[in-house]
Amino acid sequence: MIGAGLGAVVLTASLAAQGPVKVELKDAQGQSIGTATLTETMNMVHIQLDLKNLKPGEHALHVHSVAKCEAPGFTTAGPHFNPASKKHGLQNPEGPHAGDMENFTVAADGTAKGMVMAKGITLGSGANSVFANGGTALVVHAGPDDMKTDPAGAAGDRIACGVITK
Repeated sequence: MIGAGLGAVVLTASLAAQGPVKVELKDAQGQSIGTATLTETMNMVHIQLDLKNLKPGEHALHVHSVAKCEAPGFTTAGPHFNPASKKHGLQNPEGPHAGDMENFTVAADGTAKGMVMAKGITLGSGANSVFANGGTALVVHAGPDDMKTDPAGAAGDRIACGVITK
């Protein structure tokens, strides 16, 4: 009887939501382009985007390995978050990086309001935590990720960045 009760408690704890963590994203001029709100449920991080002043079309969004966003190129954010040393891309049989996720679409008016799912990261503890080693960065790229080209998916310049920390 006690074992069954403990199993239920452990299951409930593992399914509990973590977050939200709000990340402000800024462009190369230091202007806010909006926010991304990260919430974890069911072993997946949901990233709610509320962005503006972007070029319409598809854009890549990645978690990068360093919690630093220095304009204009945001190269200080480092490479994609990749604690397991995999290849880039959701379609790469040797991938993906933990920081890889689907592209998102910016509307004709320059806004993006929607959800992106990130299966390779966690808001909890461990190697895939976005808070490991002082945090990470969320980076918007100028174009879409092709989901396979290593190391970064041919997604173009880094056009906005936000630091993910506790």
